[in-house]
Amino acid sequence: MATKALRNHARQMLTAISIDIDTAQTQLESTDKSHGKVSHFKNTAASIHGTLREGSGFTLVQLTAEFRALRASVLRLWLAGVVTFDEGVTHDIVRFNEAVDQALAESAVTFSHRGSETRDRMLAILGHDLRTPLSAISMSGQLLARLGNDSSKNESIGLRLQRSAATMTAMVNDLLEYSRSQLDGKMPHTPENCSIGEVAHNAVDESRLAHPECEYVLEVHGELNGYFDCIRMQQVMTNLLANAAQYREPGTPVKVKVAGQADEVKITVSNYGEAIPPESMEAIFLAMVQLPLDEEVARRPSTSMGLGLFVARQIVELHGGTIEVRSNREAGTSFEVTIPRRGDW
Repeated sequence: MATKALRNHARQMLTAISIDIDTAQTQLESTDKSHGKVSHFKNTAASIHGTLREGSGFTLVQLTAEFRALRASVLRLWLAGVVTFDEGVTHDIVRFNEAVDQALAESAVTFSHRGSETRDRMLAILGHDLRTPLSAISMSGQLLARLGNDSSKNESIGLRLQRSAATMTAMVNDLLEYSRSQLDGKMPHTPENCSIGEVAHNAVDESRLAHPECEYVLEVHGELNGYFDCIRMQQVMTNLLANAAQYREPGTPVKVKVAGQADEVKITVSNYGEAIPPESMEAIFLAMVQLPLDEEVARRPSTSMGLGLFVARQIVELHGGTIEVRSNREAGTSFEVTIPRRGDW
């Protein structure tokens, strides 16, 4: 993160700490604070900081490390100017440490609370969205048992089973990648010499199976061979295509353009529909974030748990690349992925 982003609440928290040090405190209040018995967790700079850090993908260890660094930095600067180490300085240091611990507690509580909400919401969405493909698989199995060897009907039922399996596979893959990122931040990868053009064709074929009602237009040109993890790059494209199919205006196609350039490959996935609000441009890449759907779009089957774009960006950054989005009502929405032919693995 940029320095400005890392320091986003430092001034407000230090101001609150300074006010706390100068506020009279009884022995009982000091004891209650040391036992974590505080009442003002909501809407403080520290509590807001904890919520936003969880949303940005920080771990609890990283959050506490920020407060450790804040404490150490202030004490070094402060004690360097102390001439006489008297009772007043000792009192201020004790109060300062109490206030920092208070701020850390406020951040940790809201961080954990948001994490619990995210997990509960993810499980609820997973349970809800898996019902549709599971129900289709169950009914298709029953039909196959009744029809026996009627091949004319078995083919359409088989396609339905494939679509449902593809839907569930995509959801489970995204869930696994999200879980890995939360556990240790590492995403296993196997780079190899392969063609992004072939990846694009496979991703479009898979997306047509999962979204038969959507038209896909694929344009491929230029040199597309490079050193990539092609399985993960197919996951990137499949997620972008699923997102475009979900949010496109009914009756309009999803366009895919893959272009090989001198040292990099560009992948652009575009759809026509409602524009993404400017304030949501960055939020859509966070885990468990879904934009509201209009009434017509909302009636379509959804395979999204709000993880697709999060996983896509994680994989693109693993390749040393970038993913950008442009969106307006006239031109529609385009996600552009740029990856070097040989990433820094």
